[in-house]
Amino acid sequence: MHALFEVPQSRPPQPEAPAAQPRPPKRDLLDGLNGPQRDAVTHEGSPLLIVAGAGSGKTKVLTSRIAYLLGARNVHPGEIIAITFTNKAAGEMKERVARLVGNRARLMWVSTFHSACVRILRAEHDHAGLKSTFSIYDADDSRRLMQLVARELDLDPKRYPARGLATQVSNLKNELVDPETFAATAKGPAERALAEAYTLYQQRLSEAHALDFDDLIMRVVHLLQSHPEVAETYRRRFRHVLVDEYQDTNQAQYMLVKELVGDTGELCVVGDADQSIYAFRGATIRNILEFERDFPNAHTILLEQNYRSTQTILNAANAVIGRNTDRKPKRLWSDQGNGEQIVGYVADTEHAEADWVAREIDRLSDAEGVRPADVAVFYRTNAQSRVFEEMFIRFGLPYKVVGGVRFYERKEVRDALAYLRAVVNEDDTVSVRRVLNTPRRGIGDRAEACIEALASRDRISFGAALRRASEAPGISTRAVNAIGEFVALLDDLRTLAASAMPEEVLEAALERSGYLSEIEESTDPQEAGRVENLQELVSVAREYTERTEANVAVAAEQGDATAVPGPSVAGFLEQVSLVADADQVPTDDPDHTGVVTLMTLHTAKGLEFPVVFLTGLEDSVFPHQRAMSDRKELEEERRLAYVGITRARQRLYISRAVTRSAWGQPAYNPASRFLEELPPELVRWERTDAAYTSWSGRAGVGGRSSGTTQTRTSSFVGGTPKAAQLAAKLGLDASKLSTASELQRDVPSLSVGDRVNHQRYGLGRVLAVEGAGPRAQAQIDFGDQVMWIVLRHAAVEKI
Repeated sequence: MHALFEVPQSRPPQPEAPAAQPRPPKRDLLDGLNGPQRDAVTHEGSPLLIVAGAGSGKTKVLTSRIAYLLGARNVHPGEIIAITFTNKAAGEMKERVARLVGNRARLMWVSTFHSACVRILRAEHDHAGLKSTFSIYDADDSRRLMQLVARELDLDPKRYPARGLATQVSNLKNELVDPETFAATAKGPAERALAEAYTLYQQRLSEAHALDFDDLIMRVVHLLQSHPEVAETYRRRFRHVLVDEYQDTNQAQYMLVKELVGDTGELCVVGDADQSIYAFRGATIRNILEFERDFPNAHTILLEQNYRSTQTILNAANAVIGRNTDRKPKRLWSDQGNGEQIVGYVADTEHAEADWVAREIDRLSDAEGVRPADVAVFYRTNAQSRVFEEMFIRFGLPYKVVGGVRFYERKEVRDALAYLRAVVNEDDTVSVRRVLNTPRRGIGDRAEACIEALASRDRISFGAALRRASEAPGISTRAVNAIGEFVALLDDLRTLAASAMPEEVLEAALERSGYLSEIEESTDPQEAGRVENLQELVSVAREYTERTEANVAVAAEQGDATAVPGPSVAGFLEQVSLVADADQVPTDDPDHTGVVTLMTLHTAKGLEFPVVFLTGLEDSVFPHQRAMSDRKELEEERRLAYVGITRARQRLYISRAVTRSAWGQPAYNPASRFLEELPPELVRWERTDAAYTSWSGRAGVGGRSSGTTQTRTSSFVGGTPKAAQLAAKLGLDASKLSTASELQRDVPSLSVGDRVNHQRYGLGRVLAVEGAGPRAQAQIDFGDQVMWIVLRHAAVEKI
């Protein structure tokens, strides 16, 4: 619970007479604007829609329009309300207007939707039926309250997790649906349970004299609709309503704007339907596409001149977004010249992709003086950051992850690792307590306190006290039984860990605990990203196993089989800890070169960089798998691609991987359909899929499966003179292969003297062979090094 705002006067203050200041001439306020920008600044009367393409100077236009209202049209600053989506944007807008017209701009209302609504509700608390000191619950407060509500209603936490209920309630409020209305139309057990939870949740909020973030807007809309005199007060006050990022508004925000404007206000909205990428937050693209229908006498101005990017980059963006049907036609152009060609790269794996990105950043730094701060790497989902983070650490490239925590700091990753730590060491109190009731298994705070008291009384660890739960004073039988099941789960995992690989123990922990199923069954769309992060963690564990087995083989060859321990859960945890510890970028930067920025495409909106790497361009990755069968969702993914492309100012790199690990197994995805939409003359491919040959498994080069199952595969990596010679020897043209069935084989059968090719180490000669089948190993001389290779894990092929 946070009271975030001070209480203003009970009624909105009337505009004060500003101190006399010389007004700048009209011409000065329009200096530096192109024709359409000037038209947007000077337009009067009818509602105005400014369709501002990426990099077209929309912030400059918006601030210039406000300055023009104040400086040339004699509008009082107290009659202006400008609504943005972030407090940072609001502060910057105020500062820029103040530089143009002086401090009188401080009297304007420039704020976010939520901040503006809080001011109105504080002033109108009597009409709204609120105490003036009402509390505001943030997202975490809301979830905690929903947990209490769900417990009170005795809802099954697996079927109705509090996070999912809170998300659904938020969506209803964004649609201005109150509990009574929803309850009257609820059908089926799921909707009825949600209706009960929504009703009780609102009741508990009311008893606490609190509002959540979604309430702030919904209550103001209801206030203005139910109290015409209040609505008229604000319409008389705010003669000019300006809204930034209009394409990101939801239904509640749209209705708020309509209520504030009424029939007399002058409305100006700025946005770009091509950058509407927040449907998962409730934003509706219809608000901007149907603006002219909502306001029949509206005037529309297109801003198409881009001041950010080269024409080559803009041509690529235009070509991709032009495939969408739900948009207002426009074509970005620039007078900065064509610039550099876009550079494309097809890697064999996500590791090779990250390696190429890191090497190219390194090259740009050495050869062209590009600073790390000038570079951004974009990806579709947070899980994809892990490979880049580890590769950048290896290369010594400074970086930061923006818009999300680092991979090993994400909650689901920490939860999964806590299970493994509890398996390895039951006395690890922090890890045991973290997962004791995660996912919920009926061990509440009271039971946990009882166990803690027993541990303190008998001076034993928390984990040891769990085994004696029945002796804990005041504990319930239900909690004792639940704790017994939890202890048995950890014991079973310990037994498994004695003989299984870390990735198998991790998968078992996620499945047997119910953690994975709880996330997969959630109705919260953001939970999908958590599943992908867990998939990535399993892949990390499998990579650790393969690397460790190879090292063990080398140690055995050198006559010291005990020098390198085999793969284990404890070893995996140690590796993760080392990676996480190394994953700290110094805050001080004596060279002032900054750091490479890693972020999702959603986070990238509104930013720009001289150099951009747009990665993971594969169907089912980007566009995301969820969008593949839905036209509207696919169009949103295409808008996301448009946003990513238009962040680049001078150089754009695009890349994909032929195989990408999912749950530790190779997944074959075809090239993203967005790549096919790029005019070929715009892209110079440094490496294509012709350099890749799929040697085994049931998936073809394009990634499409010709069978119902997929086996572990190895692969040959081309793109080098050695690779070309090998392909020639085999008489293969990999670019023409549509299926790998003709090349399908299991673990290769090798003999001493055989020539082989390895995807990483190149051509080599077999010196020795041991074992058979999945346990077969070969000692191979690659020229600069001799290694033992576990054949079932390695991408090694016999020539």
